[in-house]
Amino acid sequence: MKILAVNAGSSSLKFQLLKMPEETVIAAGVVERIGLPKAVVKIELNGDKTKETMEVSDHKAAVKILLEKLVELGIVESYEEIAAVGHRVVHGGEKFSDSVVIDDEVIAAIEEVSDLAPLHNPANLTGIRAFKEILPDKPMVAVFDTAFHQTMEQDVFMYATPYDWYSHYGVRKYGFHGTSHKYVSQRVADILKRDIRDLKTIVLHIGNGASLCAVNKGVSVETSMGFTPLAGIAMGTRSGDIDPAIIEFISQKEEKTVQEVMNDLNKNSGYLGISNVSSDSRDLWDAADEGNEQALLAIRKQAKMIADYIGAYFVQMGGVDAIAFTAGVGENAPRTRKMIADRLKALGVLIDDDANQVYGEERIISTDKSKVSMLVVPTNEEVMIARDTVRLMDK
Repeated sequence: MKILAVNAGSSSLKFQLLKMPEETVIAAGVVERIGLPKAVVKIELNGDKTKETMEVSDHKAAVKILLEKLVELGIVESYEEIAAVGHRVVHGGEKFSDSVVIDDEVIAAIEEVSDLAPLHNPANLTGIRAFKEILPDKPMVAVFDTAFHQTMEQDVFMYATPYDWYSHYGVRKYGFHGTSHKYVSQRVADILKRDIRDLKTIVLHIGNGASLCAVNKGVSVETSMGFTPLAGIAMGTRSGDIDPAIIEFISQKEEKTVQEVMNDLNKNSGYLGISNVSSDSRDLWDAADEGNEQALLAIRKQAKMIADYIGAYFVQMGGVDAIAFTAGVGENAPRTRKMIADRLKALGVLIDDDANQVYGEERIISTDKSKVSMLVVPTNEEVMIARDTVRLMDK
C-alpha cells in the first residue's frame, strides 16, 4: 500500500510517498516558492534527484504537478495506487487528542483553532483542500503536532494567569513536535526491547527548533514548548524561557513595539542572539574552536537549560530509564550530547565517548554502568503520519 505524507507550508508543499506497512520511502520531494516567480520542484527517487523551475500559481497547481510527476517518473502508474493521504497539521488545540480522518467538520474545527497557529494552520488547510479537490475519493487523515501532548494533566498545562485567559482564549501549554516525540519514544522501547508501558523516557528533539518531552508509560506527561514554540529551551533563533517583564523593558529602552520585541525573541535570540555568529550548531562549534567565547556560551546555555528540564522531569516521573537525542543537532552533534550528558552525572548518567561518535544513526551511547540509557534515535515524522493514516483510513 502506498501512502502520501504531506506537509503544506505557506509557500511550499513537502511530501514523502511511503510503502506501508514496510515503512520504506519510495520517493520524496518538495514544491517551493508556490505563488512566486520561478517555483522549484524537487523529487528524489532511488538516490537520484531531479530539480525543475516552473510557474506554480497556488497549492492546487502544486498538488497537480506533484501527482503528475509521480506518474511521469514511473513512481506510480496512476493515482489509484495512492491509498490515502496523511497531512501534518501544526495545531489541534484541545479539540484533537489523536489523529483524525478529515471531513468537513474536522476542517471547520481546524479553522476554529487557527488563531493559535496563524502562520501554520491556514497553510496546512490549503494543502488539505487542494488534495481533496484533486483526489476527492481518497481517505485523508490529519496528524497534529499538538495531539500527543493532550495527555498532560491540568496542573501541568495551565499557566498561573487569569483563568479567563484559558476559558475564553485557550491560553495554556500545548507543546509541539508531538509526532516526533511519539515516534522516538516508541523506537526507544523497540531498541531497548522493553514494553513502552514500563518505560520512563525523556526525548530531546534538538534542531533549529527544539523541545523536550517526558514520556511516561507511552504518553506525554510534560513538554518544554508552551502556548507557542517560543517557550522552553534556547534554540537556533528563539530565546526559550525568559522573564516576561523583559518584553516591556526592552520595548521602552529601544522604543520598539511588542511585535518587534517578539520578533527579536523568535528570530534574533537563542544561538544567534548570544553568539552573534550563527543559528547553526556547526558554525558555533567551529567558532568556539577558534576561541570565540560567546559561541561556546550559546551552546553551554542551551545545555544548561536542557539539563535543568531533565532534572525536573526526573522528579516528576519519579526517575528516568532512557534519554533519547533526535533532530538535526541531537542526531549529529556528539560534543553537544557530551556536554549535556556531563551535566547529568548526578542522575547516574554515563556517556560512552566512543559510542557517542555517531551521526544520524540509531545507537545506544551510554556505558553499561550508566543508570540511564542514552540513545541517538533519528526522528521520522513522515513514518508516524503514514502509520496513523493506515490506522484510521478505513474508519
